[in-house]
Amino acid sequence: MKPTNFAYYLTNFLSKYLPGIAGLSPHTIMSYRDTFSLFLDFCSEHKKIKPEKFSLNNLKRKLVEEYLEWLEKNRNCIASTRNVRLAALHSFCRYLQMEYPDYIHSAQQILSIPMKRTKKISVEYITLDAMKFLLEKPDKMMKRGRRDMVLLSLLYDSGARVQELADLKVGDIRTASPSTVKLTGKGNKRRIVPLMKPMSELLRQYLKENNLTEPDTFAYPLFRNRSKDKLTRAGVAYIVKKYAGEAIKEAPELFSDKLSPHCFRHSKAIHLLQSGVNLIYIQDFLGHVDIQTTEIYARIDGEMKRKALEKSNNNIVSDKMPEWKSNTGLMNWLKNLGT
Repeated sequence: MKPTNFAYYLTNFLSKYLPGIAGLSPHTIMSYRDTFSLFLDFCSEHKKIKPEKFSLNNLKRKLVEEYLEWLEKNRNCIASTRNVRLAALHSFCRYLQMEYPDYIHSAQQILSIPMKRTKKISVEYITLDAMKFLLEKPDKMMKRGRRDMVLLSLLYDSGARVQELADLKVGDIRTASPSTVKLTGKGNKRRIVPLMKPMSELLRQYLKENNLTEPDTFAYPLFRNRSKDKLTRAGVAYIVKKYAGEAIKEAPELFSDKLSPHCFRHSKAIHLLQSGVNLIYIQDFLGHVDIQTTEIYARIDGEMKRKALEKSNNNIVSDKMPEWKSNTGLMNWLKNLGT
């Protein structure tokens, strides 16, 4: 059977354009793939259009709106998930505008479907004292504990995303001065992050203990599980949950009820800002494309300072206004000023 124009362009979009030209990560491409799988399932089940028969003539704004409504009502998708699915469709339509000009009008109609407002994302972070307490939890007398200590320390010190940490290879680490770690972020964008001297020394000892100092080991995963395979996102999350649970139980006053791996990244950003590091440098450190993403930490820091000032008893400003109205001479002078 001859493929439809939709099948042709979708295949090129997912297999060539996204990884080759747009440079998106495999995880993002898989998310886009899932969007279109669900979309074709919806069309087959509710619109009686089989995937092999679906063409670009079927891809209209009304159909996309019905799909988004179905996601929310029948699959209980929250607004943010709905927006992720719509973003994939928007990206495909922008691609079609370049590759298939006859579709421009329909593409623009779909592109005009707005994203839904989502709840304001709260930024989870802990104090410097809490982070120090948490990093002391792994048992340094055990080899697995030493690995976990290095992993948690690097997660904080580098400000890495969980996937960036899981993807690290031995060759991404430089322990010689100046010590750095090479992180591969969203869209396969790479950045070099400096490491503090204590972190560099921890990594040097870790690499030596695990026989990862020779060039033929540079392609090995930096952190491995019991099976000697690359540690996954779920594996990192498990380690964080394990030690966070211990820390919260021992010092509940330092922590909230739970602590996610991303909290390490947020906490590092807050601590850098509190140390006087410029927001532009923090943006580069975290790998943010837009400074507005980084500015959320400045707002949090400002709120923390405001609360600290409110608790201070060093307020010498009087809250009583002078009774100017009783001083008719002053009032008349003010009224006539400049006349």
